[in-house]
Amino acid sequence: MTLNQLRTLALSFPEATEEPHFEKTSFRVKKKIFVTFDEKLNRCTIKLSQIDQDAFSIAAKQVIYPVPNKWGKQGWTIIEMSQVNPELFNDALITAYCEVAPPKFVQLVRSNIPGA
Repeated sequence: MTLNQLRTLALSFPEATEEPHFEKTSFRVKKKIFVTFDEKLNRCTIKLSQIDQDAFSIAAKQVIYPVPNKWGKQGWTIIEMSQVNPELFNDALITAYCEVAPPKFVQLVRSNIPGA
C-alpha cells in the first residue's frame, strides 16, 4: 500500500480532509484524525476501538499492532504499509473512519459496503 492508495481511499469518505500533522500526513473528519501516515517509516497509524484493535491485531500480528505506549491503549494502531493485505487495509481504514466520524457519515459509509 502507498500514500496515494491511502489518500484515494481516505478522501473518498464523506467530508474527509488531508492535513499535515507534525512530520506526518493526517486524514480527518470534522477535525478528528482517523489515520496518519509516516512516509519515513512507511506506516500509518489508525484510530480503532479496543475491540477492533484486538480483532485486526489478531488477524495480522506482524503487520497490524497497537502503538506500544499509552496511545495504543486508547486504540491507536500501527499498520505496516509494505506488508499489509490491501483488502485488510481497506477494512481497517473504514473501521477507523467510522470510529471517529459522526453517525450520519458512518451510516453513509456502511451502506456503501457490499454485504454490510
